[in-house]
Amino acid sequence: MAGGSLLEGPAVNPKGAVFQPELIELMKVVLEDATAALPEAKRTSAMKAEIASHILASAAKGERDPSALKMAALLAIVESSHYSHDISPARRSV
Repeated sequence: MAGGSLLEGPAVNPKGAVFQPELIELMKVVLEDATAALPEAKRTSAMKAEIASHILASAAKGERDPSALKMAALLAIVESSHYSHDISPARRSV
């Protein structure tokens, strides 16, 4: 298709979650706490974005407990192949 339009490209999910301001603030705090739990060398923008993605996904499923949001995000990061090799098997089970 020649010319294209500005509407082409990634579509916005019509079922996207809408979060209340209070929950957004809670997720920000959870993101900061989860990021602070990482070794300093792992506190990159990319890692923070990945953690945020997992927090958003859990919140979209209805999770509101800060500890559960943080744990779910960190577990997802630990289980990902690019990070789990840095953590000993004994520490992964904690």
